[in-house]
Amino acid sequence: MSSQPRPENVPAPSPGPAEPRESGVIAAAAASTWEIIRRVHLGTRRPQNWIQLFKFGVVGGSGYVVNLIAFTALVKGAGVHHLSAAVGAFCVAVTNNFALNRIWTFRGSEGHAGFQAARFFGVSLAALAINLAVLYLLADVAGLGDLPAQAIAVATAMPFNFLGNKLWTFR
Repeated sequence: MSSQPRPENVPAPSPGPAEPRESGVIAAAAASTWEIIRRVHLGTRRPQNWIQLFKFGVVGGSGYVVNLIAFTALVKGAGVHHLSAAVGAFCVAVTNNFALNRIWTFRGSEGHAGFQAARFFGVSLAALAINLAVLYLLADVAGLGDLPAQAIAVATAMPFNFLGNKLWTFR
């Protein structure tokens, strides 16, 4: 085989179909997404899951109050910017919520607390990202007051938080 340059009037070969590896990754992601949807759907048929959701809501409600108290103390009492205060309030509330959810909601004593805490924190960080985006949009873009914007932002992140913890942290 010679390594001669291709003549100028000959077009370059067109790319072929997607690599088999790429289509395998897409198929695996689709299968994983479908499995999550299936698990959520089947889970709605079990009464104990509704009880867990209620308990998660009670714990979340306590965390919500803890979050807003810490947020208000940081913004009003310490003069901290609302986005930084939201991160500080998150740290206080996530500690409260992990302990109560592990002990009461999911009864996760069978699993290793350290692994559950790491997963809980990861899910909570993703929920914090949602919270901060909504807070920014409501407070900085729409001009809503800091406290009402934070209240709405925390509530917006709750469904993601429940599903992440139910399906991954405390499974």
